[in-house]
Amino acid sequence: MKQIGILLFSISIFTACSQNHPKNYATIAGKLENNTDSLITIGGRSGVLKTLRIDAEGRFKDTLVVENGNIYTFQTSPTKRAPLYLKNGFDIYISGDSEKFMESFTYEGTGADNSNYVLAQIALTKKLGDPNLILKLDALSFEKKITDLQNDLDHTLAAYKDLDSALVADAKAQNTQIIDYFQNAYAAQLENVAGTPSPTFTDYIDYSGGTKSLESFKGKYVYIDVWAIWCGPCIQQIPFLHQLEEDYQDKNIAFVSISTDEARRNGGSWEAAEKKWRNFIQKREMTGIQLWSGKDISFQKAYKINGIPRFILIDPKGVIVDPNAPRPSDPRLRDLLSSLGI
Repeated sequence: MKQIGILLFSISIFTACSQNHPKNYATIAGKLENNTDSLITIGGRSGVLKTLRIDAEGRFKDTLVVENGNIYTFQTSPTKRAPLYLKNGFDIYISGDSEKFMESFTYEGTGADNSNYVLAQIALTKKLGDPNLILKLDALSFEKKITDLQNDLDHTLAAYKDLDSALVADAKAQNTQIIDYFQNAYAAQLENVAGTPSPTFTDYIDYSGGTKSLESFKGKYVYIDVWAIWCGPCIQQIPFLHQLEEDYQDKNIAFVSISTDEARRNGGSWEAAEKKWRNFIQKREMTGIQLWSGKDISFQKAYKINGIPRFILIDPKGVIVDPNAPRPSDPRLRDLLSSLGI
């Protein structure tokens, strides 16, 4: 995986912003405390754009012409680098400490918000730490981490009001790419579990009475639907699942729906959560095997379920066929069942 900080640092904007600036050049000025270097280079993908001299007091000032709004590199040495968003018409003053460099930088003046935003994004991604550790989180912790990250990315972008429209569009695309990376990488880990024994669940409450465990269905294929009554996409699948149950009622397969409805969404009451689940089943006249997991989230965690609905197919011996099986509405599901002789 490419480091996300580098990804954000190298955002490229090649379209002109909708704002109009009268000057056909950008102005850069500033002061670096504790400076021992004599030159600043402003670089881009095509190489060094401009070299600026720093005086004995750490001050510098110059102008340069840029082709488009873009993120450039401001550096005094290979180890002292910072992002700088430039566009003709910008007039930016840079303050910072040469010993801390990027971590100490602030930008002021016309167009400065763009560079300050990029700095904030880099700082945010650094706070994430090692991405591999995030991918090792259990399902619920991972879901919270990604939700928090999405909120942080959105709030950071919203905090800067004077951004070029092209930078905003590109930043949104980059934010989506970051979230997609984590979600796809997390889901990809599940692909490796096909062909291994399935995690189990025990004593889930059965709507029809008593309890059921995964062991209750041994000898049959088991198509599991992990869902909740508040989940719109889950509810959309109910008619398709009902049709499957009818079409395969004489086949060696059990259709098991596991509700994950919890106290958190029901005023802190597990009794209320179970009651709403039962009322929903009754009102919708849902068929198949309807189970409620209650407080036991071990099955969800074992399958790293961070979003619902989620569908799982297990063979008669309890071995995972597909940890992320096609939805009931997906024609590929029937193809999969047919390939298994069901």
